[in-house]
Amino acid sequence: MYSIDFIRRAVAYKDEGHTFTELKNAFKIPPETYYIWKEKLENGYSGEKVFRERKRKIDKALLKQTIAEKPDLFLHELAEMFDCTAQAVFYALEKLDITRKKNNAPIRKSLKSSVQNIRRG
Repeated sequence: MYSIDFIRRAVAYKDEGHTFTELKNAFKIPPETYYIWKEKLENGYSGEKVFRERKRKIDKALLKQTIAEKPDLFLHELAEMFDCTAQAVFYALEKLDITRKKNNAPIRKSLKSSVQNIRRG
């Protein structure tokens, strides 16, 4: 990644009237790069990266609050509240590290049937 000062110097060097061969020898960049850099500078390029967060349909803070208030809601009910699909709610919950599985008690088989299975086998 080149610094903004380097980019400005390279474009200014070419704009002063130097040839592309001289530009390549001085700055080690091809003509294509010059044109890309020149266009960027003309459009207000400052060298700083702009990070934009995508607008999401599901507000994660509101989803957390809803789950805390009503933990027994099904995914399709949450989807209706947020006007999206159940799959979208599932993935949003997954990103928040919230599982929707319930902890059920294990089902015990009767001792009598397991002893009979052992004797048969």
